[in-house]
Amino acid sequence: MDVLDEIYKLLVADDYIREQTKGRIKFFEYPATGDVTGPYIVIDEIGPPIAVEYGSNKEIAYEQITQIDVWSTDRKLTRKLANAIRDVLRNDNITQSAIGPSDYDKGVFRDARRYTYIFYKE
Repeated sequence: MDVLDEIYKLLVADDYIREQTKGRIKFFEYPATGDVTGPYIVIDEIGPPIAVEYGSNKEIAYEQITQIDVWSTDRKLTRKLANAIRDVLRNDNITQSAIGPSDYDKGVFRDARRYTYIFYKE
């Protein structure tokens, strides 16, 4: 299972997120501060999936930690989008597990959050 693709599908299926980002949902591609003309979402894998559940001495469930950053020139919009992402993912059993760095640099706000997804071997 590709967790990043699953998260992407969930985000683009949400009307509010899709309308705000207009194709600016990326994997691993962080925008330069001067290039933030509209809200960006960056999906970044923190590490490879790790086994968290075993049965008959075999790995049957894995945990994947993913960081999702929202970049925008509007502080309130940045937070609103980050909260919308949290709500969309929660509905699919992907839970927020930590907050990452939140920054402000040269007119751009960043809200970074980490999410945990547990999935079973197919």
